[in-house]
Amino acid sequence: MPIRHAEAEWKGSLKKGSGTISIKSIAFEGAYSFSSRFEQGKGTNPEELLGAAHAGCFSMALSGILEGAGFISDRISTKANVTIESVGKDFKITGIQLVCRAKVPGIDQAQFKIHAEAAKKGCPISGALTGVTITLDASLE
Repeated sequence: MPIRHAEAEWKGSLKKGSGTISIKSIAFEGAYSFSSRFEQGKGTNPEELLGAAHAGCFSMALSGILEGAGFISDRISTKANVTIESVGKDFKITGIQLVCRAKVPGIDQAQFKIHAEAAKKGCPISGALTGVTITLDASLE
């Protein structure tokens, strides 16, 4: 299996410094700062990128599970809402809410929810985040 790569560089102090996060395989480079991470400042942040990875992983896992059960999705759209909070002296990711809306011919809502829960548990990003509460709001369109 391939090893994936991402890089980050930070310059300066925590609150006044800044950095970049890059993913060479897609020619992505995003600026981040204390403000973009813990306030509403401009730029990206690690939690947003983690959310994107989780949403992508979950969507693919759900597609595979549905296909294995005989259903081919027309579309699976997932948003990951990542919560970071101050806990004691540290910041911690305390929760991720996956919100999934999908169009899957021939499946009912009850079956879909069962498969979506299996995808939430089975996607590798969920597995890597075992210390985080992950919730799921999944429904058909």
